[in-house]
Amino acid sequence: MFVNFIAWKSVPSNELTTNLLKGNLIRILGSVSVTAIWAISMYTLYVYLGAALHFNNGFSPAEIALAVTFYGIGAVLGSLSSGQLTDKFGERKISINTLIVLALILLCLGVFFSSGDWLYFFMFIWALVGYAGFTSYQARLAVEYPLERGIVMAWNNTALYIGITLGSMLGGYVISNWGYSTLPYACSIAAVLSFIISTQKRQVLKEKSTFISR
Repeated sequence: MFVNFIAWKSVPSNELTTNLLKGNLIRILGSVSVTAIWAISMYTLYVYLGAALHFNNGFSPAEIALAVTFYGIGAVLGSLSSGQLTDKFGERKISINTLIVLALILLCLGVFFSSGDWLYFFMFIWALVGYAGFTSYQARLAVEYPLERGIVMAWNNTALYIGITLGSMLGGYVISNWGYSTLPYACSIAAVLSFIISTQKRQVLKEKSTFISR
C-alpha cells in the first residue's frame, strides 16, 4: 500500500487523462477486441479441457494432469520468449504472425485431439504460440498508445476477462450441439478473426512536447 502511494504520485491528473481519452475510446476498444477474441480462442477449449479429455478420449486423472502440464510449460516458455522475439522482430510482426500460427495449431489440435501422444505435443505448442502472441500484443498496445498506456492496459485486461467469459459460454454451446471434439475448430475460427482485426493498421500517436513539459 505504501509503495503504491509513492509510485502513483507520478500519474497525470484526472483532467489530463480524460483529455487524452477523448476521441480515442472507439479506437481503443477496437484494438483491445483483438485480446477479447484471442481469449475466446484460448479458453473456449481450455475451460472444458478436463471434461473433454475424460469424456472424449477416456483420459485418466493422471493423463489429464500431464496434458495440462504440457500446456503450462508451453505458456511459461511462450511468455518468456515473447519479449526477446518482440525486441528482435518487432511487436506488430510477432503479434500478427503468432495469431495465424495459433489458428493453424488449433486446427491441427482438432485433427489430432484423439490421437494419443500427439495431443501432448499440440497442447504444448498451442500454449507456447498463444501466450507469446498475447505478450507481444501488450507491447504493441504500449507502442501504439504512448499517451494512454495506462488506460489501454486497463481496457485490455477487461477485454481479456470478457473474452474468457464469452469463450466459456461459446464452449458450452459448442459442446451441447456438436460435442467436445469440435472445440478446437471453434477456437481456430476465433484465432482467425483475431488475426484479421489485428492486421488493421492504427496510427501511432507521438508524445507531444506540451505533454512532456508537464
